[in-house]
Amino acid sequence: MDPRPPTRSRTPIDVVGIGAEGWSGLSVEAREVIAKAPRLLGYGRHLGLVPEQAGQERRQWDGVVDLGADPWLSTDQPVVVLASGDPLVSGIGSALVDSFGECVRIHPALSSVALARARMGWRAETTTVVTVVGRRHEAVLRHLAPGHRLLVLTSDASSPDVVAALLRDAGYERSRMTVLGDLGAASESRLEGRAGDWSHTSPALHVLALELDGPSVAGWTAGLPDDAFEHDGQLTKRDVRASALARLAPQPGQVLWDVGAGAGSIGIEWMRAHATCSAVAFERHPDRRARIARNAARLGVPGLEVAGDAATLFDVGCAHPAPHAVFVGGGATTPGLIDLCRDRLLPGGRLVVHGVTLETERLLLDAYATHGGELTRIAVETTAPIGTFTGRTPARAVTQWCWTKAEEGR
Repeated sequence: MDPRPPTRSRTPIDVVGIGAEGWSGLSVEAREVIAKAPRLLGYGRHLGLVPEQAGQERRQWDGVVDLGADPWLSTDQPVVVLASGDPLVSGIGSALVDSFGECVRIHPALSSVALARARMGWRAETTTVVTVVGRRHEAVLRHLAPGHRLLVLTSDASSPDVVAALLRDAGYERSRMTVLGDLGAASESRLEGRAGDWSHTSPALHVLALELDGPSVAGWTAGLPDDAFEHDGQLTKRDVRASALARLAPQPGQVLWDVGAGAGSIGIEWMRAHATCSAVAFERHPDRRARIARNAARLGVPGLEVAGDAATLFDVGCAHPAPHAVFVGGGATTPGLIDLCRDRLLPGGRLVVHGVTLETERLLLDAYATHGGELTRIAVETTAPIGTFTGRTPARAVTQWCWTKAEEGR
């Protein structure tokens, strides 16, 4: 399915990417598009890089832009929008395509990512790009791995200091940091150092290159160690968590509801599976909600949404996005909850419910008899000392019911 909105009936919106070198770095085509534009829209920095054109109306954007309400974009009048480098690399071009569909025409310049890779001599296939523009810097922590290379797109001069502190706290103080400022401009600069003793003053416009050096923190395969999470005992344990996530099957761009989230481990590992996965963790205890937020930030997915009691899902006009997968780790016996989750799942969506009590097990047996799916009983034993010997300690057995909603037309 094409995720783009249908094309609006309007004159095309041209988005021209411009680098730090300004007008001189633009192609002939891009210059013509700007020169012929009756209206030019952009941030002040971009507008200042192109020469004035006779009869051309210009307007400067400030702060957050509501694209749908912008008078220059919502009417059928020609307009050219200026953007940084490649407008589809963490830029305004992506937001315009999301809002206006195929009537947006992109004219890219060389992106800051390409310039940064060139300056560092890093191959594209060995480099991960992370953006913290409009996001929390903890997103960098999802990518911690010894020897890994990151290019971090930032929004202001404070980002290197913040990232350095996060790396130090995570045991990555030996990581090499390079701030590449004003890429492509005459004022281009380069600052280098280690996260452990970073003390440079960075330029506002830069890309941060990281060569990570530290311990193995957390893999991306489902089933992080239990001690990776701060918890009060309400935690889906490692082995059954891995089983649940295998059946929830995280996929790029998909949404999970984690109901009765406890420490948030299911939602956190779902989001760690791919940078575009999102999740809503429902937890009624305030102290656990705070704990979930801390766990999510420390494990590199600060965008996890932490909500209150799952009972709010019964409210008319519930604003949470419809899920591709739902995990119910607590509260399954709440009247109507499982049926509600089944109903709200998108076609092809996956539901996984865990139970450790007889009451929940009876409920899952009935659900399996009525709706089918997969019913599994998981019993895990771990070794522990018995005096001077070693024995096995069983954990509570978990009954797991998995069900997949039929695809449309099948």
